[in-house]
Amino acid sequence: MSLLERAASTAPGTARSAARRRRSALAFGALLLAVPLVAVLDLAAGRALSVGEAWRAFTGGAVDLTARHLVWEVRLPRALVALGAGAALGLAGLILQAAMRNPLAAPEVTGVTPGAVFGAVAATGAGLADWASPVAVVVSAVAGGCGGAGLLWLMTGRTRSDPAQMAVHGVLVSAALSGLTAVTLLAAPGELGSVVQWMVGTTEARTWQHWNLLWPWVLFWGAAACLTAGPLMLLRCGEQVAEAAGLVPARTRGLALLCAVALTAGAVASVGALGFVGLVVPHAALALFGADLRLALPGAALAVAVAVCGADAAAQLASRAATAWGAEHLSVPVGAVTTCVGAAVLLSVARRHAVQP
Repeated sequence: MSLLERAASTAPGTARSAARRRRSALAFGALLLAVPLVAVLDLAAGRALSVGEAWRAFTGGAVDLTARHLVWEVRLPRALVALGAGAALGLAGLILQAAMRNPLAAPEVTGVTPGAVFGAVAATGAGLADWASPVAVVVSAVAGGCGGAGLLWLMTGRTRSDPAQMAVHGVLVSAALSGLTAVTLLAAPGELGSVVQWMVGTTEARTWQHWNLLWPWVLFWGAAACLTAGPLMLLRCGEQVAEAAGLVPARTRGLALLCAVALTAGAVASVGALGFVGLVVPHAALALFGADLRLALPGAALAVAVAVCGADAAAQLASRAATAWGAEHLSVPVGAVTTCVGAAVLLSVARRHAVQP
């Protein structure tokens, strides 16, 4: 084959690769632009202040001290925590799906999220932690999340390399931990409010202390997770190919799962259990950025951060609308928004695939 023919034969692949890179660059640019936009929307969406007052307080305009306090000490840390927790869940969801080779793998069904919720609820019920002590809540939630993942690891045993078996055991572990959370509720009925908040997911009453605990955790484990992108891509090609390249599949998968557990536990410790975001949005990131995890992982982090912060803004707008209808004490949690939207998306996808031949 001549050089001209060889160039002609590789031109379509080169064109497709260039088009994919352009699409990824556009998607990254759009998500980077969306992050400050949803953050500003989250700042302006709450009750007690108009949009103009919130904007003047944020930009240093002429407002009273109460408005300035609400924006800088209440709404801004809330928005940042939503962004950080969303980024952690996006990374964790995509890593779990890649490491377990299961598109339905998610923090909610691998024992991590239910374990973190149980740890936080148990510590709260025992009086060891409460909403006024974020450090104790974070420690208990992380311990619970690691415990849930450890229980799944012990139950799977020699079948850890089987994605189907691991998914089944993950559902069983999650159900058992959810049951323990319910038992804790019966044992400490006075903690009903805390239990509901942890099980649904909320960004209410988040402070700078929550943010200062969250961002170093997400930064460290997020960087570690991105370093697993190359090895996980090799594992997708099969364990024999990975071993031929010098990888130890069990060790690589274990390190990736450790990153996913740590990221999920940190997110749950900050905002509780946000349903479906770690399952649905990573698939959208794969559709935007392709199968290259070196691009898809940071893309998933940005996409879920935008989704969670946008859902928090929608929850605040719904609470503001409820006030207009006379329900002043109704506060819509962000977890309710993510669960409803995520369930609707899954139903739509399931119906679309069901009607295809």
